[in-house]
Amino acid sequence: MKKKLKEIIKKYGSNRSFLVPILQDIQREYDYLPREALNALSQLIDIPISHIYTVATFYKAFSLSPRGRHQLSLCMGTACHVRKAPQIRDHLVRKLQIEPGETTPDLEYSFNTVNCLGVCALGPILVADGEYHGQMTITKADKILKELEKKERTTKKVAADEN
Repeated sequence: MKKKLKEIIKKYGSNRSFLVPILQDIQREYDYLPREALNALSQLIDIPISHIYTVATFYKAFSLSPRGRHQLSLCMGTACHVRKAPQIRDHLVRKLQIEPGETTPDLEYSFNTVNCLGVCALGPILVADGEYHGQMTITKADKILKELEKKERTTKKVAADEN
């Protein structure tokens, strides 16, 4: 891990002012910010670990724990809320058996709620792996989960066939 971290830091000339891009690269590499990487980063660029954690927790884009292969975000803004987003949230909580902000134990899904996605006219909105799905219903949410599972099985089959 330390070797990869040194490569990332080298891109920025060990410049402390590039902390956010460095953290972005670390997250891109590991899909979250591992504690060991943050501790090593603190030593390598001489920034207090408390400052690194302040930055990492300030930006919602950063995750301090492993995230699922599939990212789900449900808008809970006013327009989505009045169009039954809470019922969709409750359904996804039951279906995935996790609360918003959590990841399934098998690391397949991470589920979050957000305050607004800025496409209120299409609400409720569910973002699945970066793809926006408007006028969401429980039935549509189930269909999206099935499509993600199918995509996952296909990816695993292709990988197995290549080996």
